[in-house]
Amino acid sequence: MGNHPKIVVVGSANVDMVVKIGRLPRPGETVLGGVFRTAAGGKGANQAVSAARAGGNVAFIARVGNDSFGTEALTGYVECGIDTEHVRRSLKHPTGVALIVVDEKGENSIAVASGANAELSVADIRRASKTFEEAGMLLLQMESPLETVREAVRQAARIGVPVILNPAPVPAGAVLDDLFPLIDVLTPNVTEAGMLARMTITSRGNLRKAAGILLEKMTASNRTHLPERPAVLITLGPKGVFVAAPGIETTVPGFKVRAVDTTAAGDVFNGALAVALAEGRPMLEAVRFAAAAAAISVTRMGAQPSAPWRAEISRLMNAPRRKVKP
Repeated sequence: MGNHPKIVVVGSANVDMVVKIGRLPRPGETVLGGVFRTAAGGKGANQAVSAARAGGNVAFIARVGNDSFGTEALTGYVECGIDTEHVRRSLKHPTGVALIVVDEKGENSIAVASGANAELSVADIRRASKTFEEAGMLLLQMESPLETVREAVRQAARIGVPVILNPAPVPAGAVLDDLFPLIDVLTPNVTEAGMLARMTITSRGNLRKAAGILLEKMTASNRTHLPERPAVLITLGPKGVFVAAPGIETTVPGFKVRAVDTTAAGDVFNGALAVALAEGRPMLEAVRFAAAAAAISVTRMGAQPSAPWRAEISRLMNAPRRKVKP
């Protein structure tokens, strides 16, 4: 891994408390009979672990609590070979917690208490300047404070490091237009794409229109550090990924699998995508690699535990089209 370009991941680290149940409760309803487990999570950490398992040379910038959850999280990152020099421990807040309910079809409902994640600061990003200088790719999401995300994107842009932004969750009421010209690859799901493009996506025509709006925002500035083509990748779940870039407009199909838990599928996609792009793979090949990783992840329970290793991804990409069992 050490010879590969460094992938810097900035983002959240949580412990996931998961209940697997027959169906998701309605408001005010209690559903009995679930199975409980805990697992390491957080969108940033999920993406860092996914990238590391997919063969990436990963450095993670995050905050965890000074508690047993934080200790377990750090141990897990180190075991994956992740550089944790800039994972700082908070003395004020506990490690973030996500409460996740998963139904028998693999769909989920998630509530998050940010905890130490809220302390990830602009100063933390600036302290990691040397790590940014060594980077071949920056990957980040929106579970960290917006000003911290902005600083990370700007720092990468200043030194010509390509940026992948997974805009999840889209901050309520936040205006991100100042960031778009600094983003090289944007990876929303359909809902997020609609929110960012300020429209409802109900058809392929709407999908193309939303992608076009976002791509126009990304190309609004003349950036010398951009790779040849900035891209908008709208993830469609089992239907695949809609790819829009100058000269490219297509859907990369998904892999047919039997889903048991879709938690972190998007994070796994983004982590694997960062690895493939950092290695110089063409965009469509990189998207297929990432889609294979995400497909494997939904056949397993949990967030980070579901992230596949590189050899598994390669096997699925090379296998005949068939269902993958858990």
